[in-house]
Amino acid sequence: MNIAEVARATGLAAKTIRYYEEIGLVRPLRSDNGYRQFRESDVHKLAFVARSRSLGFRVEDCRALLSLYEDRSRASRDVHDLAVGHLCQIRDKIDELRQMEAVLSRLVEACHHDARPECPILNELSGNLK
Repeated sequence: MNIAEVARATGLAAKTIRYYEEIGLVRPLRSDNGYRQFRESDVHKLAFVARSRSLGFRVEDCRALLSLYEDRSRASRDVHDLAVGHLCQIRDKIDELRQMEAVLSRLVEACHHDARPECPILNELSGNLK
């Protein structure tokens, strides 16, 4: 398969596929004229990475997951531990976002949203708490 076909099959942009090749996640064959020739296994790896990235895994986590996937003697505990670590990061980020939402909601409610120049939102952002 060529890169355009792989892009259609995986939903990845050709630029992303080239980047994944550059960092060694896939290693397609090269034809005599230098064009990439993707095997079915390359397409499968790219789809695997795309699904992993859609869950927020970092590229290095994807590399580890691919390695575990290809290692038939792996311990499922290793996959579980990696996923649990990522889940904890997601939960921490959700907590952060909830805190941000609470502060911003409070500021929006405090804003008079009228013609006066007084603005609690700008006061908060500038550090001038009143």
